[in-house]
Parts: sequence; structure tokens; C-alpha cells
Amino acid sequence: MYFHYYGQLLHQQNMLQDYVRTGTYYAAVIENRADFFGRIVVDVGAGSGILSLFAAQAGAKHVYAVEASEMAEYARKLIAGNPSLGERITVIKGKIEEVELPEKADILISEPMGTLLVNERMLESYVIARDRFLLPNGKMFPTVGRIHMAPFSDEYLFVEIANKALFWQQQNYYGVDLTPLYGSAFQGYFSQPVVDAFDPRLLVAPAIFHVLDFTEIKEEELYEIDIPLKFMASVGTRVHGLACWFDVLFNGSTVQRWLTTAPGAPTTHWYQLRCVLSQPLYVMAGQEITGRLRMVAHNAQSYTIYLTLSAKMWGPGAEQGGILQTSSCKLDLKEPYYRMSQPQAYAMAQDQQPHQLIHAQDIQIQSEDLEEPELIQPQCQNLEAQLQ
Repeated sequence: MYFHYYGQLLHQQNMLQDYVRTGTYYAAVIENRADFFGRIVVDVGAGSGILSLFAAQAGAKHVYAVEASEMAEYARKLIAGNPSLGERITVIKGKIEEVELPEKADILISEPMGTLLVNERMLESYVIARDRFLLPNGKMFPTVGRIHMAPFSDEYLFVEIANKALFWQQQNYYGVDLTPLYGSAFQGYFSQPVVDAFDPRLLVAPAIFHVLDFTEIKEEELYEIDIPLKFMASVGTRVHGLACWFDVLFNGSTVQRWLTTAPGAPTTHWYQLRCVLSQPLYVMAGQEITGRLRMVAHNAQSYTIYLTLSAKMWGPGAEQGGILQTSSCKLDLKEPYYRMSQPQAYAMAQDQQPHQLIHAQDIQIQSEDLEEPELIQPQCQNLEAQLQ
């Protein structure tokens, strides 16, 4: 299914039309001609062959474009249609783990990044290509990846997810009481990571990052990624979960260029990702938030995410340690909720009442018949300070 997906031109077009992605790759290659001119290049997971054509434009001696999906035939067609570049490109259909190449590479180029950097598990193929085909001291484009993380507060998003489960609060649905499944439905909706673009002012603490050095990391180190979390809340609010994004570095000899998917930066087809807690945490400004983000690879070419966040005690007695509150969730990176909304400024209601907080257990329905369940209304008092 993975290779079938990327074997379709419409999905290649979706990536090619991400001008942040494609433009950054083009700039990274062309600005670093010295790394490509007269060199042997291997394009790992070449797709349409666009990166191979960029490498040829930069003067590569020869490019081996390795692609496992049916897109290899389209790549051959595209490359043949650009003969001045195509004469220095060979398309090889097959998996990078299995193909044989006639020579080693001076530089690898690839676009192995998925949602949250690691989804689709193509980074492992990139690392295998390094071990199989890259000459000692050869270069890798991209060179380094970083996963960035910060806690966020977004009452609207929390309420939107919680309200999805209200269907199961009906006690007389064609004579059937659906409420026994409400708890499972509620947790099910919170097991989906949210993929969208959000306003960076929703972040409630400075971000931290975890580095993956593609030139050094071992394949097995990508099977489980364990990241300790420690933040200092900059505002008093409800923390609804952990926001994540990534960037990659093209460490060229001439120019070092970053491709970022950060909130507030031009939006890419990766957007950002948020893990939403079904039980938010309450924090005050200056309070420490700790936890752990653990990602475990699974056979569906993705990861299971285990997130725990805790707010440490604040005020008198804090020096004695202890955890005040903890919230955890388990999510499947393979099955996200593609929200895809663009960041919006949140208007404050004129009759906004402070300190009205929503709890999952407060969700009510109007009656026991088939009338529409009453939706939770978002409370935004905690966002006002952040968005001004």
C-alpha cells in the first residue's frame, strides 16, 4: 500500500507543489554545487526523479535514482524528456535495501521525512543506503533532523475532539442506550494525533528539540525513540497536550540551509502535529512541566506514541518534590486526524466569564430522547493573554 500510494502522480504532485519543500531542496542543491559537481549521487526513494534532476543541474557526474514504486516508470519518462540532464541519470527500480549499484556515492540525496519526521519509517531506508552505498566522509542531504516539542493550550481543539464522542451519550437511540461505549469512544478520539497548522501563540513554554544525526544514527536506534521532556510554563493556563514539528539541515560545503515545518513559518504539506490529552493539566507561570515522549515503531510503517506530561508542585513545599498532576495518552501516528485548518485568531467573547473550566465528566445531553446532544462550549480565558 505504501508503494502504491507513492506510485500515483497525484501524490507526487502534492509534494512537488509544496513550494517550501521543493524550493528548499532546489536551493540547497544549487547553492552547494561544489558538493555535486563531478560527483556520484544516489537519490534514495527518488519518486518523480525531481531531486535527481536537481543534482544533474548542479553538475553531478552521474545520479542513480532508486525508486521501489511504480513511480520509477514515470521518473524514467520525465528524465528522458529532459535529455541534457537525463543522460547523467540512471533510474533503478527496486528497494534500496536490495538493489545493487555499480559504484559508491559521494553524496546521498533523499526526502525521507514523514509526519513528525519519522512517520512512514523511510529514515531507516536512508540510513541503510548510507551504510551500503556512501563513501567514507561522503555527504548526506539532509544531514540532520530535529524533532521540536512544546506544550500547548487550545480550548477550541480540546472541545472539538471531546464533542465528537457526544453521539455515544444518547440513552435512547432507536431504543438503544449507547452510553456503555461513550468512554471508549471518548478515548478513541483522543488517540488520534492532530495534524494541522496552528498559531504559535498557543504554545505555553519555549520548545525543546531532539536531534537525529543521519550521518551517525544506527538503524536500530530508530525502532524506539525515547525523549525526556522538561519545560517551564510561561503563562498560567490549561495544558491540552504536546505540539510537535521538525526541521532538517542540509549541511552543504558552501551554504547550510534548513527546511522547517515550524508553526508560524510558511506552511508545508507536513503541517504540524499535536498530541492532545484527554485530561488537561493546570499550570501557573513559572511552573515546571516534565514528562516523556516515547515512539515505538510498528509494522504498519509508523509509530505508536506514548506521551506523559506532569506538572510539578509549585509554591510552599515545592522543594520537597512530588508530582501534583499527571496525564498520559497513547496515540497511533499512522491514524491521525487531518484537521488542516489554517491558524486563526481567536476572538474573545464579550460576556466571557473567567475560571469556567470544562471537564470531560461535565459533558451533558439535553434529554434521554433523540434530541441533539448539547455541545460543550469552549472557554478561552486562558488564551487571551497568549494572543495579545
